[in-house]
Amino acid sequence: MPRLDQFGLAQLWRALVVGTVILACTLFAVVTKPFTRREMSWADAASEGVVDAFEVLGPTFVKLGQLAASSSGVFPTPLANACLRCLDDVPPVPAAQARAVIEADLGMPVEELFTSFDDEPLAAASVAQVHACVLPNGTEAVIKVQRPGIHRRMLIDLRTAYWGARLFERFSEFLRVANATAIVRDLHNATMTELNSAVEADRQTRFRDALWAFGDNRWVTAPEVYWPYCGPHVICMERMHGTPLDRIEPDGTTDTQLLIRRGVKAWMESILVHGPFHGDVHAGNLWVLDDGRIAMLDFGIVGELPEVWRTILRDMFYATLIDGDYSRMARGIRSLGYTAEVDASDAEIGNQVGALLAPVFARDLAELRLSDLIMSLVQIGKQWGVASPEELVLFGKQLGYFERYATRLAPGWVMGRDLYLYKNVFPEAVSQRAAELGVELPEG
Repeated sequence: MPRLDQFGLAQLWRALVVGTVILACTLFAVVTKPFTRREMSWADAASEGVVDAFEVLGPTFVKLGQLAASSSGVFPTPLANACLRCLDDVPPVPAAQARAVIEADLGMPVEELFTSFDDEPLAAASVAQVHACVLPNGTEAVIKVQRPGIHRRMLIDLRTAYWGARLFERFSEFLRVANATAIVRDLHNATMTELNSAVEADRQTRFRDALWAFGDNRWVTAPEVYWPYCGPHVICMERMHGTPLDRIEPDGTTDTQLLIRRGVKAWMESILVHGPFHGDVHAGNLWVLDDGRIAMLDFGIVGELPEVWRTILRDMFYATLIDGDYSRMARGIRSLGYTAEVDASDAEIGNQVGALLAPVFARDLAELRLSDLIMSLVQIGKQWGVASPEELVLFGKQLGYFERYATRLAPGWVMGRDLYLYKNVFPEAVSQRAAELGVELPEG
């Protein structure tokens, strides 16, 4: 893992380029608004200029735009809306370059590796692009190919961002307590891991195997990895046919709320029980397949919480769902040393946690705002004098994506009160609670 805390001439030059490009694109968008964007507000026009700059600056900033697009409760609404563009495909690299990466990794010409290979990519993202192919045994597959030179380019950007986060934390209490530098460190770790295709393929396989550990989740899947056709910069996997979740319309023919519930249930189990969880569930990475299953795609960013943090999160949801006792969560937090200097009992600390987090999780997910969750964590940090745990920030970031889906597809659904999501996490308690309430949980 290359060091993040290095700042030299390359990073200084990049910082100057970033500032110049953002300023120039924003000014151009504002100056030309009366001629090209008359219907827009000044804030919308400026935001479009910022996103123009993101696209010019490349992959790291496209990822930042994807985060903003999924987290409208955190970022200003005009900017979040403008950043929706970052969720679309970006221009692909030429097919000859993609073929060269595959052949360098796998040691054979593309024509000898596959029965057929489509030079036109199915999709192109900031880090890699995906090509359809057919294996020698006739299996339909796709191969994910990294963009050449992407590693050095993103490392310079991340080091520059880390320097900027450290600088701005000195002037913003919100950024300091919300742990902006930890967010950059998390993005650095995730990005460097994403650029190691062997690690990504292994985590995808582990996630897929864990999906069916309890004998259910048959309506949720992830692509199977074809290991003989994987290398340091390429991953070959099962091809799936379907529609991105954000393009599904609630027309009454599909139970879209159940789709969301099934996907979130499998995702929550991966976090709370198994370990590796999908850390980038933005639009395009969740598909509704032609057979009705929901599929999780693209495991470039995968989180894995230490067991102590899984325990803390389980205690948080158990309290929210079953008995309201947050003191168990307080004991877990205390075991990490976060409250060592706090003169308060577990029950008192638990009451503080409950007062801040219970209202966030006990309402319609369509009404959940990621800013509410982060501000609650910031408030806890201010009370205890510590930065918010970066593990929870990563967890909260994914809730921002589900928030956007639930607004359209599952209005009225309360994630923190849905027993179905936790039936494999707290089987006895959920079964008993469901019987008390007369609730019938879905199959599968």
